[in-house]
Amino acid sequence: MSNPDLVGLAFVPLTGLAIGMSPDLLSMPGDIVTKPTSGIGARRSANRDEETRPAKYDAKRQSIVEAAGKVFNREGFERASMSAVAREIGVDRATLYYYFSSKEDLFDDVVGSIVEKNLKMCTAIRDSKLKPARKLRDLMVQLMQSYDEHYPFFYIYIRENLSHVSDKRTAWSKRMRQLNQQTTDAVIDIVEQGLADGTLRKVGSPRVIAYGLFGIVGWTHRWYRPGNCEVSATEIGSTYAEIFIAGLENQY
Repeated sequence: MSNPDLVGLAFVPLTGLAIGMSPDLLSMPGDIVTKPTSGIGARRSANRDEETRPAKYDAKRQSIVEAAGKVFNREGFERASMSAVAREIGVDRATLYYYFSSKEDLFDDVVGSIVEKNLKMCTAIRDSKLKPARKLRDLMVQLMQSYDEHYPFFYIYIRENLSHVSDKRTAWSKRMRQLNQQTTDAVIDIVEQGLADGTLRKVGSPRVIAYGLFGIVGWTHRWYRPGNCEVSATEIGSTYAEIFIAGLENQY
């Protein structure tokens, strides 16, 4: 992974107008609906509360997310549309707007959640009582497990450099860069812990070492496909961790 901003570490053709939506909103480039004229937007906002929304809402939402992941991965995020996601899942496009206002809303919500979870995982490992080498090992394994669990959204984020987006998503992009930087800082802290107690060798800058760790794990987006790989994400993470840590541990 060459760009440090990327570390973190995510709909049936219209046969008629959707009820309550004007034609111009439905035909905007990228299928972005910014101003639904019915109560769809209000109901979507109300269902953002995980504690009060019905279970069937979560199940339907997850099926949409999974279908979107397939479309985004197959067609590329920029070329994908809400219409394509609707076709993938077999519903009319209007149904999707009860859950997400646009493909950007869907992707940003899913990926933002993944990045936040990865940051919490990294900081928890950093603050644990484990030895620095073990922390690095656990971190690499758990990052691979996260990539596997949330496939393909985080890989799409890495592949298409979606930490830098258009002006209308500036706030989200800024938040992603902040989370990515905090995640990087957590790994740098672990490396510095190892240098301080003498268990890791100073082979280079802690920041460069951290970028190397993310690069090793992140490059798996080029070839790793859950369910279509002879080794598991856990095994991949463990293998890379052993190689990585072998070059850092102080043997003397």
